[in-house]
Amino acid sequence: MHESMLEYASRRYLKIALGLCLASVVAYAWHDPLSPPNGGTWLGYTLGGVGAALILWLTALGVRKRSYSSSLGTLRGWTSAHVYLGLALIVVATLHTGFQFGWNLHTLCYVLMLVVIASGIFGLVVYLRYPTLMSANRAGRKPDLLLEEIDDLDQRAFRIARDMPRRFGDALRSNREETRLGGSAMAILRGLDLSMIELPNANGGSTRASNAEQAALLAWLGDELARSTDGDSTRRIGDLLSVIATRRNHLRRLCRDAQIRGWLEVWLYVHVPATLALLGTLIAHVVSVFLYW
Repeated sequence: MHESMLEYASRRYLKIALGLCLASVVAYAWHDPLSPPNGGTWLGYTLGGVGAALILWLTALGVRKRSYSSSLGTLRGWTSAHVYLGLALIVVATLHTGFQFGWNLHTLCYVLMLVVIASGIFGLVVYLRYPTLMSANRAGRKPDLLLEEIDDLDQRAFRIARDMPRRFGDALRSNREETRLGGSAMAILRGLDLSMIELPNANGGSTRASNAEQAALLAWLGDELARSTDGDSTRRIGDLLSVIATRRNHLRRLCRDAQIRGWLEVWLYVHVPATLALLGTLIAHVVSVFLYW
């Protein structure tokens, strides 16, 4: 679906965007103003008007996405045009400035436009790549189903440990209660497993340790297996290792799923506010031009 968005109508909007860029470059090369090229020449005003119109139209995609009964073209077509004409805006707006930059409102408007476009490019890359990764990671299981399976694995582990020494049940309860995936926004985006665990030690007490990806519990069970001399106990510990290893794989999938969904959304927290800021500075830019130039 995402590839067809870029290939929509035989790349119609790519051709339009390239045509707009070519026309802008030719006009800029042909234009020979008395003063250095800038936004105040007739070509500067023309390119500025085209750029402003493009910005206003590009922001209309958000409205079109929510107009489900709209007959103004398909959403896929709008999105394709949004991508290609958004990239063409870089050329149009840069030529509009005449490469005259400074510490002023006009340059701020240009910088905000670049921020919006850059965040949009990042969002495009994310949407091209991550849905496929999400589907592969889930392997046909939705997060709710994975959570149910993890709960089933915990219950199975408790049943196995029912007739084992108390330390096994204590370790399993701590593992269940202190499983932590993500947390803060940065932890989710980094795909962190912040799980902890209280494990019995040789002194009769317990030791608190990081249990990311069930590593501490698996290592502890491995040590218990190595020390076991009873056949039934050995079999039960082996079963626990198998259950916890499966639990680890499910937790990995959940953690990765949250990470992917986070990256699918996080770019909007830059793109949308930057777009609103761009609209505000664009209005101020236009008003100041007509009042003081």
